[in-house]
Amino acid sequence: MAMPLRQSIKVATYLAEQKLRKRDKFPLIVELEPLYACNLKCEGCGKIQHPAGVLKQRMPVAQAVGAVLESGAPMVSIAGGEPLMHPQIDEIVRQLVARRKYVFLCTNAMLLRKKMDTFKPSPYFAFAVHIDGLRERHDESVAKEGVFDEAVAAIKEAKRRGFRVTTNSTFFNTDTPQTIIEVLNYLNDDLQVDEMMISPAYAYEKAPDQEHFLGVEQTRELFKKAFSGGNRRRWRLNHSPLFLDFLEGKVDFPCTAWAIPNYSLFGWQKPCYLMSDGYVTTYRELIEDTDWDAYGRGKDPRCANCMAHCGYEPTAVLATMGSLKESLRALRETVSGNHGNHGNHGNHGNQG
Repeated sequence: MAMPLRQSIKVATYLAEQKLRKRDKFPLIVELEPLYACNLKCEGCGKIQHPAGVLKQRMPVAQAVGAVLESGAPMVSIAGGEPLMHPQIDEIVRQLVARRKYVFLCTNAMLLRKKMDTFKPSPYFAFAVHIDGLRERHDESVAKEGVFDEAVAAIKEAKRRGFRVTTNSTFFNTDTPQTIIEVLNYLNDDLQVDEMMISPAYAYEKAPDQEHFLGVEQTRELFKKAFSGGNRRRWRLNHSPLFLDFLEGKVDFPCTAWAIPNYSLFGWQKPCYLMSDGYVTTYRELIEDTDWDAYGRGKDPRCANCMAHCGYEPTAVLATMGSLKESLRALRETVSGNHGNHGNHGNHGNQG
C-alpha cells in the first residue's frame, strides 16, 4: 500500500477517535459529486443518463464544502461526471485542502492540461486519473479515440509540475490477468504514478453496457492470477492488504457502504453511489434512516456480484485497525511503499 505516511497516520488517528467516541458508523472518505455532466460516454457509467436539466446543474462551492465538513471525513474523492467541467472546482479543492482534508480529484484527464494552472501541488491533493487499460483497451472503454494518449500526456505534465498523481482502473469480464498486468506495469514502472487504485466493475443499473460486469468468482480468479509472481508487492497499490486479500478470495467481508457515503446534487444517496434508494439532506439522516443490514451480498440481489472498493475497502480498513497483526502488516507495506516511491521518482516533497 503506497499511501503517504502522513495520510496513513491521519486516518489511523481519526479511526482511533471514532473508537474512543464509541461510534459504530462514520465516514472514511466522502464521494462528492458536484455535477453529473461529462465530456465522455463510457459504457460502464450510468451518471450521464440523467435528464438534460440535471446535467446542466453545478453544485455551489459552499454546499460542496459544507457537506464534507458535516460528515467529518478525513478524505474526499471528487467525482462526477467530469469534475473539471465545474467552473469552480479549483475553489472547492482549495477550500477543502485549506481544512486539511485529503482530496482526490477524479478525472478522465481530457481537460487536465488546460485546467492545471488553477491548482497548486499539495500533500493534501492528488489528481486521480481514470485509466482502464492500455491505449486500445482504454479508448474502447471510454468510446473515444485519443483519450489514452491525452491522459498520459496530462499525467506526465502534472508530475513534472510537482502534483501527486494517482490512477483508478476498473476491470471488466473482458479483461484477463495479462491485460491487468500490462496496464498496472505501465502505470507503476513507465508513468511512475504515486498510487494506483483498482476495482472490479459493478453492474451499475443505468450503465449502457450490462454484459461485461464481473461476477464474484470471476473477480477472485482474475486478481489471484494478476497478483501472482510478486506483482502485488511490487505495484504501488492504494489499498489495504486485507482488501487485496478480499479481491483474491483469501478472505470475505460484509459491505460497509456507510463508510464511503455519496453526496451529489440530490443530497446524500442511499445506500451508496452505485445504488440509488433515495436521498436525504444530512449525513446524520443517511446514517440513521438507512437500513444498512438490508444491503450486501446475500441480502440484496443487486449486491450479488459487487466487490467494489466503496463497500469493501472500508471493511478491510476497519478489520486492519482491529488486529495488531494486520496493523503491523499494513504499516510495513505503507513504509516500504513510501521508500519505493522516493527511490523511483522525484516529486515527493508533495507527498508529505
